[in-house]
Amino acid sequence: MQVRNGKARGLALHLRRLEAANREAFGVGLDGERTRALVRHALGDTRDASVRVYVFEALGEPATMVTVKAPAEMATPQRLQSAHYQRPDAHIKHITTDQGHYRRHAQRNGFDDAVLVGPNGVVSESTLANIGFFDGAAVVWPDAPMLHGITMQLLERELAERGVPARRSTVRLQDIASLDGVFLCSARGIAAVTAVDHLRVPVESQGLSMLAEAYASVPWDSI
Repeated sequence: MQVRNGKARGLALHLRRLEAANREAFGVGLDGERTRALVRHALGDTRDASVRVYVFEALGEPATMVTVKAPAEMATPQRLQSAHYQRPDAHIKHITTDQGHYRRHAQRNGFDDAVLVGPNGVVSESTLANIGFFDGAAVVWPDAPMLHGITMQLLERELAERGVPARRSTVRLQDIASLDGVFLCSARGIAAVTAVDHLRVPVESQGLSMLAEAYASVPWDSI
């Protein structure tokens, strides 16, 4: 998660997702207040940062590790290369996957990231972010195995409050040419997508501005 001035967007959602994944992976809950205290301790006097909380198997009970790095923003626009790969247990944010291999391969080929594609060309997510589409006045999220990212959840809430139509739908690689635009979203922000493989994708400026406005309205929570 991105921390600015000692605060983070969607902190309760981050903790809820971490607790659910911990319970599924290790069969025990997670003390949210202790996790927040560990993050505060790791931050120290640092006010702006990229923070990750790892929970991993250890004797007795799962252990928690917090890493603090420099703050980061989403690069925009981005060009994506398709990769036929599906993360195992895609609904859980975990590091036991090969997605980094496909990201590096895409970058060696001159792209910014890889978009992960399952059977029959069904699009799920990028290696680092959720992917979404513009279809007329609606926002379309992939109906495929993927991580339900925190920024995606926040955008879903904000779009609903603004009366912006949004839906889940199966999107295949060949469908992208008929859509009005593509974007990525993560805790680092929102990015326009201008190409998928050799397909040039139009930039839906109005839709991107609407998403940016919605995301900017999300309050920052004290850690």
